[in-house]
Amino acid sequence: MMSDMPPRTRGGYTSTAPRRRPTGSERRRRVQLREVEPVPDRDPVEHPQHDRDETDEVLEGAPGGPIDRCILRSFHKHVAAKIWLGEDRAPLKLVNHGAKLQLWVLDAERSRISETVQRSGLAPLISCSHRVASRPMLSAFCERWQPETTTFHLPFGEMTITLDDVASILHIPITGSMISFSQPLRVDDANALLVELLGTTDVEASRETGATSVGVVYLELFRDLSMVGRYAWGAACLAFLYRQLTTATRFEVRQLGGYLTLLQAWIYEHFPEMFSSPDLSYIESRPRALRWRLHVIPDSLQSVRERLDRLQSSDVCWEPYVDHRVEHPFPDIAWFSGCIKCGLVVEPYHPERVLRQFGYIQTIPPRPFAPPRPERSILLDQYWERWTDHVLTDQSRGRRCQYSGSGESVAEYMAWYDRISHRILQPPHLRSGFTTDARSSLPSHTASTSDSRNARALTLLRRVISGGRQQSGDYFWGALNEAHSILVGSDETSASHSTPSPAPASHSTPSPATRPFFSPPTFVYPPPASVDPPPASYDPPPLIVPPPPASVAPPAPAADPSAPAPDSTTCTAVYVRSKRKKKT
Repeated sequence: MMSDMPPRTRGGYTSTAPRRRPTGSERRRRVQLREVEPVPDRDPVEHPQHDRDETDEVLEGAPGGPIDRCILRSFHKHVAAKIWLGEDRAPLKLVNHGAKLQLWVLDAERSRISETVQRSGLAPLISCSHRVASRPMLSAFCERWQPETTTFHLPFGEMTITLDDVASILHIPITGSMISFSQPLRVDDANALLVELLGTTDVEASRETGATSVGVVYLELFRDLSMVGRYAWGAACLAFLYRQLTTATRFEVRQLGGYLTLLQAWIYEHFPEMFSSPDLSYIESRPRALRWRLHVIPDSLQSVRERLDRLQSSDVCWEPYVDHRVEHPFPDIAWFSGCIKCGLVVEPYHPERVLRQFGYIQTIPPRPFAPPRPERSILLDQYWERWTDHVLTDQSRGRRCQYSGSGESVAEYMAWYDRISHRILQPPHLRSGFTTDARSSLPSHTASTSDSRNARALTLLRRVISGGRQQSGDYFWGALNEAHSILVGSDETSASHSTPSPAPASHSTPSPATRPFFSPPTFVYPPPASVDPPPASYDPPPLIVPPPPASVAPPAPAADPSAPAPDSTTCTAVYVRSKRKKKT
């Protein structure tokens, strides 16, 4: 029996219209759409770098935001985007345990523990960990961090913490095996691991796994203490710090973790005139983290933001470890281009984006790559073990800078960087002391030969001023000589384009080419100006003496010109008698 009910569709709804079978062309069109439709990646670990929304619109308020979002795709979620639109965030809470680490003393009674720590390569962290950290300074640099490139975006270009920085600042190993875990531990497995390795009770283990923020899975690395020295602790430390900076770029995050001594010392090394105070007793055989005096900067977060907005390339010390190379040569693994990891934390490492920190001219880098998912960690370990096959080639590095530490870039770099980056953090009307007739605050970053020479001279002078007691007189005069030669060469270059004017031979300065490099500079002073003698018939004008007032005693009578002049003995006796009368 046929029912009078209307036909039911596939979704369960009824329709009075008769059902029509799709034609062949419609079926083919549906198949094509299903093939083109992208399948979203399901990453079990939250990772901000995987935000790849192609439909993001350009952020309003440009030129504050990037004009081209091909690089910074998740910028609409960045704290810098909120600050540009007028919202603000207080300084971050810093999770720093440097003071606790310095209280840990390894004396003779703990010789077994001391030997294990020395064998792991982590012993320098006990002495070089900073007790205090500057909240405004670290918070302001965190606002400059971009997760897609894992670099700080400053007004003149990108900078980042490299493996060379880790090795020089901390003196911990950056080569060896990657720190890898198969999967996170369950609560029961974590409690059993604590009982096995630390000898705690089940109650203490349960309390520890429920309160601590440190993953218990890291105890797997210390199951065999004889193998603790084979890990690349420095690379793991850098990857974890990258992830903490990435997490703190979200506006709703209120704290910053990671090994903050590395971040703070890196800022001190590359921006010495802005934030740091060197310790003159430092010697180069020690970690560079000990080179700086620790003090809390009284600046506010707003003042540090404005100082960074005015920052120029010449304010940066691009190669701060030149003197340190004698004790610790440059590690070739710092040229590695790929991913670094710390367990389940995987972060990209891009030395090609910060070539100026290696002494090379910065070119337009290729697009950054998103890190693979943590479950592919075995491939990453194999990639890292063959790191010599994945370093930047000489062609990728390009040309070295004309002057060491000058921070040069190709002509088209700044135009590209201005299009894809966020150069300044705040618009002018949100800054302190803003007036309606204020000019644009974007500094000029047009590189020239004179700018490069000035930057090189400033680098030499900074090195001499902030150097320790170990520098010799030859080094001191040599650095001053080189800085003087660079500045004189800059003046001669600029003068060659104008009409030359002959200078007197007596006022000429010796040429830098003829002056010895390691010798004090010789200063040639001009001759004193000549004074014409007075004429023979010179008569002085008459001296007019006003009459003394009534209350003043009359002057003594003039001496007789025919009387003999008093000798020196008489004058001395009179002077002594007058002094005695005054004392009585």
